[in-house]
Amino acid sequence: MIKFYYSGAPNPTKVALFLEEAGLPYEPIPVDTRKGDQHKPDYLAVNPNAKVPAIVDGDAVVFDSNAILLYLGEKTGKFMPPKGDKARGELLSWLMFVASGVGPYAGQSVHFRNYAPEKIEYAMNRYAFEAQRHFGILDARLAKQKYMLGNIYTIVDMDVWGWARLMPNILGETAWAKFPNLKRLVDEISARPAAQRAVVLKDKHKFKTEMDEESRKAMFPHLSTKVA
Repeated sequence: MIKFYYSGAPNPTKVALFLEEAGLPYEPIPVDTRKGDQHKPDYLAVNPNAKVPAIVDGDAVVFDSNAILLYLGEKTGKFMPPKGDKARGELLSWLMFVASGVGPYAGQSVHFRNYAPEKIEYAMNRYAFEAQRHFGILDARLAKQKYMLGNIYTIVDMDVWGWARLMPNILGETAWAKFPNLKRLVDEISARPAAQRAVVLKDKHKFKTEMDEESRKAMFPHLSTKVA
């Protein structure tokens, strides 16, 4: 059985979506990042990057949500595009687009809007601009076709859903009006029973919600560490 190390954040939730969609048996293991579980030796042995999620599947250990989606997609053959160079190229390109662009910029936009100790206008504008630009690229893609890779629902759509469903947290309450095609995809996926199960997985464990000093040290260690 797959061991799934998770929290309620966007990246673990999209992995939970795949596991639920594919009907794979898994053992959910909570990692409470506000308590610093990600820095404990047992978890660092699984994911040396101290981020969530990660999976252990027999002898295979996989961390990073995008790597996990690709691993599980290839292992099961589910939610993958047809074989061929064109489809493979599109699959890898859009997965990496989310991995290197959508996720990091959306995450930093949330950080500087909500958690940074100082409201730095340049940083907030920089990350909000790039998050909006990346979401705009996804929206333009979805204006031409139903799903990210055409007419079939794939791991790329799950990847996009993980972050895009939190648009109000990333760019503000009015942001959805700019991305109608992306909103269509998010609404469709969110209505799926597997997505609903993935979203409520976090409720099986009482994760810490307070952003106190312990949480800030665990989640943002740079605040107490000076880099020479």
